Amino acid sequence: MNRNNRTLIFKRLAEQNPNPTTELIYESTFELLIAVILSAQATDTSVNKVTRRLFKIANTPDSILKLGLNSLTEKIKSIGLYRNKAKNVISTCHLLIAEYHGEVPRDRLALQSLPGVGRKTANVVLNTAFGDPTIAVDTHIFRVSNRTKLARGKNVDEVEQRLLKNTPKQFLRNAHHWILLHGRYVCKARKPDCESCIILDLCEYKGKLI
Repeated sequence: MNRNNRTLIFKRLAEQNPNPTTELIYESTFELLIAVILSAQATDTSVNKVTRRLFKIANTPDSILKLGLNSLTEKIKSIGLYRNKAKNVISTCHLLIAEYHGEVPRDRLALQSLPGVGRKTANVVLNTAFGDPTIAVDTHIFRVSNRTKLARGKNVDEVEQRLLKNTPKQFLRNAHHWILLHGRYVCKARKPDCESCIILDLCEYKGKLI
C-alpha cells in the first residue's frame, strides 16, 4: 500500500473517531495495568464486569495484596485463565511495591519485568496511560493490517514494526485504537462488514464482500 492511501485511511478513521481510547474501564494507571493483564484471551466486556466489582474494594497494590490470592482468584474466575492471572496480579503488586514505590513504571523494560506483562500489554499501558506512540498488535490489529495491506507481516512483531515505520507521525499516537476498533466492529474476522466500511475503496483485500 502506498503512503498516500495509508494517510487517507487514517484521516478517515480520525474524522470518524477523533479521540479513540481503550474500551477497558479504569480510573488510574494501576487499574489500567491490572485490566490489561486480565484481558489476555478475554473480551473487554468480560474484564469490565470483573474489574467493576474488584476495583470498588481493591484498586491499589496494597489493597489487592490485602485481598489475598484466594479471594482475588474467586473474584476474577469468570474470565479465562483466571488462576494464572490472579497469581500474576499478586506477584506484580509485590514487585510494584518493592521496586517502584507502588507506582506503575513508565519504562518499557520495567513494565515487561512484571509478571503477566508482555510487549503488547506494555505497549497498551505506554500508549493509553502515558501517551507514547506505541502500537500493541492484538488479533484485530494483526488481521486488519494484513487484510487491508496497511502493514503486512508474518507475526505481531513484524506488523508492529511496519506500522511504526509507515504510519504518518500525526496519526501514530492513536493508530493503535483506530485499527483495533475498526477490526472489532467493522473488519471482523469471519464476516467483515464491507458495506459500512469507510475505507473500502482504499482497502486492498481481495476478498472484499462488495
